[in-house]
Amino acid sequence: MRSVRPAQILTMAAFALALVYLGWLGYGALPALLPTPTPTPIPEFDGANALALAQVQCDFGPRPSGSPANRRTGDWIVDELEAHGWTVEAHEFLWNGVPVRNLIAKAGPPGHPSGNVMVGAHYDTRLVADQDPDPGRLQEAVLGGNDGASGAAVLLEMARVLDKEKLPAEVWLTFFDAEDNGNLAGWEEWAIGSTRLAEDLAAAGDLPAAMILIDMIGDTEQRIPFEGNSDPALSQAIWDLAAEMGYGDSFPQTPGPAMIDDHIGFIRQGVPSVDLIDFDYPYWHTTADTCDKLSAESLERVGKVLVRLLEEGRVQDVLAGPPTAPATEGEP
Repeated sequence: MRSVRPAQILTMAAFALALVYLGWLGYGALPALLPTPTPTPIPEFDGANALALAQVQCDFGPRPSGSPANRRTGDWIVDELEAHGWTVEAHEFLWNGVPVRNLIAKAGPPGHPSGNVMVGAHYDTRLVADQDPDPGRLQEAVLGGNDGASGAAVLLEMARVLDKEKLPAEVWLTFFDAEDNGNLAGWEEWAIGSTRLAEDLAAAGDLPAAMILIDMIGDTEQRIPFEGNSDPALSQAIWDLAAEMGYGDSFPQTPGPAMIDDHIGFIRQGVPSVDLIDFDYPYWHTTADTCDKLSAESLERVGKVLVRLLEEGRVQDVLAGPPTAPATEGEP
């Protein structure tokens, strides 16, 4: 057996102590290990969120133009939009003494050569349920679950999820007032708020390059055909995208009725416009137009199509092509 001399033991101990000391010195010099950052999830359009936003509107009660409920709804819409980083402008005027307020929320880069894109919906509701099957309820107000709340809800959910960095041009999410009282005493006309807005924007030289309207799109039995007054090329781009996303059954490429709706005022000013509307809705202008008639899946399909359409610049692709023939007006 080999013996270890004391000198060797001392040398080995000194070497070990030196290693410990050097390790202690170096520890403070090493960077601290940071936790791996968790990627921020990309928000996606959520139909359940949109349905909840529709319910909030219905909880305000009927929302005809000029009513306290209409004003509270508009104020809430402004708060929601600003909370998601959108700049909101109000366009206000009087119609036969009744205050009307359109709301325009803007985000994305202005000044694109093809111009800005407006996506709109009305948030007012009809004064009376003049299509109700119960004669005793014809003078009651309409709650407007589908005809009013559904389109505005989709716009609000879009405001939450649209990636402003991806937008190739400025987007105007526009909430129209005074759409739904046509053929009633003191109103007579349909789409009063949007028509005045289009006229005023034209006078200011500030019209959008394209306009997309969504109206009555939350039906559980959703079927949105081509609308007869809409721009054919822009319509085709939207319906093709819907088919690409697997939504062809809800967006059949078949002709539908020609509507007098909030897109007409912009068509008259030469703006290529499209109306996404499912007019085959048995509760139209009745007291039964409530939020229980809505489908989260229907709202989500429309919202997801529009988000992709805007973020991928497909509207600009259409605008860069040859112009299409102007539409003709039809029925409300």
